[in-house]
Amino acid sequence: MDILLPIFTFIVFSLLFLLLIFSLLILKIYAGKSIKDPTYPPVNGTVFHQLFYFKRLYDYQTEVARKQSTFRLLAPSQSVIYTTDTRNIEHVLKTNFDKYSKGKHDQEIATDLFGQGIFVVNGEKWKQQRKLASLEFSTRVLRDFSCVVFRRNAAKLVNAVSEFANSGRVFDMQDILMRCTLDSIFKVGFGVDLNCLDGSSKEGTEFMKAFDDSNALVYWRYVDPFWKLKRFFNIGTEASLKNNIKIIHDFVHKLISTKRNLLNLQQYSEKIAQEVRDVTAAAGLNTETNINDFVARIKDETLEQMHYLHAALTETLRLHPAVPVDGRSAEMDDILPDGFRLKKGDGVYYIAYAMGRMDYIWGDDVEEFRPERWLKNEIFQPESPFKFIAFHAGPRICLGKDFAYRQMKIVSMALLRFFHFKLTDETKNVTYKTMFTLHIDGGLPLRAISRKA
Repeated sequence: MDILLPIFTFIVFSLLFLLLIFSLLILKIYAGKSIKDPTYPPVNGTVFHQLFYFKRLYDYQTEVARKQSTFRLLAPSQSVIYTTDTRNIEHVLKTNFDKYSKGKHDQEIATDLFGQGIFVVNGEKWKQQRKLASLEFSTRVLRDFSCVVFRRNAAKLVNAVSEFANSGRVFDMQDILMRCTLDSIFKVGFGVDLNCLDGSSKEGTEFMKAFDDSNALVYWRYVDPFWKLKRFFNIGTEASLKNNIKIIHDFVHKLISTKRNLLNLQQYSEKIAQEVRDVTAAAGLNTETNINDFVARIKDETLEQMHYLHAALTETLRLHPAVPVDGRSAEMDDILPDGFRLKKGDGVYYIAYAMGRMDYIWGDDVEEFRPERWLKNEIFQPESPFKFIAFHAGPRICLGKDFAYRQMKIVSMALLRFFHFKLTDETKNVTYKTMFTLHIDGGLPLRAISRKA
């Protein structure tokens, strides 16, 4: 009995201490948040509610947004505001650009993965990186070279799918497209062949897995109240994240070193220029059935004529944006165009995934995949970037927008010219994995059937 009494006392004390901590947390979440003030966005719970809906987070946000286009989730420090109102989005991303930034909360969560890169920094750091990147993306050499790389990797992709089609094997479409994309990005960005697509690079495959895992683990921090504690003790998800980020950093640093060595070779730019001249001198697209010849003949002039393909890709991004949720942090008290007030430090997040499903934005056929909504007299007509927010908007609009469309068009034209695709299991529900970027949960197993000329 003498032994049990101290143990019992310790347990009771521990429970009381935890209750006190919990009570203080609840008080910090709800105190000073102007909950009943109608001039602020309506409260729809706390940020921890997202933990319960994490597996279907974007659908949950869509359901709430259908009832309240702008709403608040209470956090221990400041409120987090979510909105699908296009007026608010233009206000935050353009009209009052200087009043909003990547807040300290978002920076704290994302810096381990993204470092001090353009996606995280503010102020002069962002301006310098934006200016440098703008110059790079606007050069004709990069534009032409990227087309050459995209054509080559599109041909490699089609040849790989052809092998699956001939053997009748099932393959994961998401996985193979990700490998093709990484090969293209690293060839254009670093001048290095990653060789993810053919699986010959073990390091490339490890990098791809580490980046995907890090993407998900960093996003988990938004709903994990103990992530800082786990990072301090290097346990659980934070230990896994640290290991994955090390793999990413080691791999990228090695590639940067390789790139610097390549730049020392004087004949490097001459080879690129000659390759560009050879490709652009080739004839236009025709009924050629050879995969490599077909892809090699895709020119910018051809891509610019693909209005329906452009519309179909845009419609896909309307419903399935690469970044489902993004936002800013208020640098000062403000009033949104819909009349709701914000306090300095409040997060303001626009829900691109949910916006693509709002009938007051896109009409009654909002859930329907309909490329024609982007066409007028068979010519592609863009919408306001604050309505179609897949590539961000305002001064921080995505520099790689045209770059991304170019790759998507080339790959789509090559694949659809030579194959039909069927789901391996048409009864399986295809859904997403909740993370920074929208990925299919469990991949997309398909069968490819060769298309006759």
